[in-house]
Amino acid sequence: MSFIMAENQEELVMWPRLVTKKILGERLRSNNNFVADFPSNAEASSLLDNSSLGSPSLSENNILNQRKHNFQNYKIFISTWNVGGIAPQDDLDIADWLDTPNNMCDIYVFGFQEIVPLRASYVLGSENSKISVKWNSLIREALNKKIQHCLEKQQYNNKLGRKQKTAEDDKAIFESSIPEGFRCVISKQMVGILISVWIRSDLRPYVRHPRASCVGCGIMGYLGNKGSVSVRFQLHETSFCFVCSHLASGGREGDEKHRKSDVAEIFSRTSFPRGPSFDLPRKILDHDRVILLGDLNYRISLPEATTRLLVDRKEWNALLENDQLRMELMSGQVFEGWREGLIKFAPTYKYCLNSNVYFGCVEGQKGGKWRAPAWCDRIIWYGEGLQQRLYTRGESNLSDHRPVKAIFTAQVQVSSTLKGLQKFFLSERFDQITTKFDQMSSSDKFRCRDRSSNCKKIH
Repeated sequence: MSFIMAENQEELVMWPRLVTKKILGERLRSNNNFVADFPSNAEASSLLDNSSLGSPSLSENNILNQRKHNFQNYKIFISTWNVGGIAPQDDLDIADWLDTPNNMCDIYVFGFQEIVPLRASYVLGSENSKISVKWNSLIREALNKKIQHCLEKQQYNNKLGRKQKTAEDDKAIFESSIPEGFRCVISKQMVGILISVWIRSDLRPYVRHPRASCVGCGIMGYLGNKGSVSVRFQLHETSFCFVCSHLASGGREGDEKHRKSDVAEIFSRTSFPRGPSFDLPRKILDHDRVILLGDLNYRISLPEATTRLLVDRKEWNALLENDQLRMELMSGQVFEGWREGLIKFAPTYKYCLNSNVYFGCVEGQKGGKWRAPAWCDRIIWYGEGLQQRLYTRGESNLSDHRPVKAIFTAQVQVSSTLKGLQKFFLSERFDQITTKFDQMSSSDKFRCRDRSSNCKKIH
């Protein structure tokens, strides 16, 4: 009898976990239902897929010779922001945060946490994509703002009857860098976590195999109120993986163990398809260039009063010596081989809303979770071929967190075949050919006109 009761108790404990796994499993099967400006089967629609460049008549040695690689550098903008469940206003302008076009990058990666309040209705209910659509609209507008301004100015001049562009107009369009603007490669949401990746339109043909993978580490270890959304793609011959995470919260002693457990789960459970040739990386650390961003929730292992005193004095080094993530990176356990840039900015959490004052510093303040200042919002990277150029925070007071951004230079392998094509298309020889072609086309048009007029005369 006691055995039966014990067995029933075990079932009572286990069945919510099984139900949770089933519910979340159904959601995560739709990993690749991501949002993008072009079809998800990008490898099929890619204009310059390497597999289609070779000629069947080439020998194996010649094919191998043509696969020699060169390297190109690309600039990547990374941003993470916990927006605390607050929807962005329609007039929110993030152009200053991007600093375009003064610091134009080739790839932009935006990671958000808590884009919706982490209430049960959002965690257990169907995905609410309205807020993610709004964020993506703001990103699109900010990235293409200068280009749009140039086009509007040109339209205005046309209305005034100024058919020819002035030198100033030409300069403005040239300075906009990319006339076609930026396009969304992949955008994926899991509950409150959103990652959105944008790329220069002229690089679009070289992007292949975009995929997403979601891992829930929240309630019962599976729900998506905490966890990660990872996205990967291949640019030319180099694979990229960006991981947007929201790890376990808590500033008590021992809470960092939950964060370490979340990281281990994310690394082990994140998985991507092998691809049509079964040669694509499946796990996060298998990729060539890996960047992890998000509200990692690591705190400072000091008494609260000491932490606040050191923050007031801006003694960042003393605080960083006791920063849990820094200690984790040095210990090389779950974050073995990972690196982070030098932090020279104030802790990003926790602020009073619509204020530049840390929570708990105002006399008579009541309500909310009591949290000492900490660098919760971080950007770290893994592997070679990445060099950080910038690591700083923003000052928007939309939420109780401050946004953090970084700029990297990434080395990308480009096959000699593609390199040769690029050089050819940009060469004077190509210009001469196209000029001759245009002249031939013009003469053909005149011939057609003559023929049509003769036809009319005959009839």
